[in-house]
Amino acid sequence: MPELKRLCAGHAPAVLAFELANRAYFAASVSDRGDDYFDRFTDRYDALLAEQEAGICAFHVLVAEDGSVLGRFNLVDIEDGTAELGYRVAQHVAGHGVATATVRELCRLAAQRYGLRTLRAGTARENAASQRVLTKAGFVPVGPADPADVGGKPGTWYQRDLALQRNV
Repeated sequence: MPELKRLCAGHAPAVLAFELANRAYFAASVSDRGDDYFDRFTDRYDALLAEQEAGICAFHVLVAEDGSVLGRFNLVDIEDGTAELGYRVAQHVAGHGVATATVRELCRLAAQRYGLRTLRAGTARENAASQRVLTKAGFVPVGPADPADVGGKPGTWYQRDLALQRNV
């Protein structure tokens, strides 16, 4: 059974393998991270861990029984009880409810572990799969998202009030 875990230094090799294996799949719906991301992966990964340690962000990985990463689920820009949710799942598990179930679990963690009251998530208008995940996880559309916030494409912001929707 896959397990959602807080990102740690030991996850780095599996995260890199996940990003490389799914690079083309992700680039079809969001901006490609670019070669520099992979060339400087260790530095960037260490910076993420430092942000997490400072309480600015909370990064998580969905880890399969074999230790491989099935998805990344992040809470970024944590401030005043709110955060932005970001996530991506491996192509081979997409469409099987993995993202929805894990986003729901992260919503519970956001309220219980991190004391958050509100989560926001942006998605491109053409990313119907992400819209379905957010809606099934209790998010509602709240307005347009700037293309700079959703991979350079027109999009929509979704929001979930964690205090009112704990059972979703």
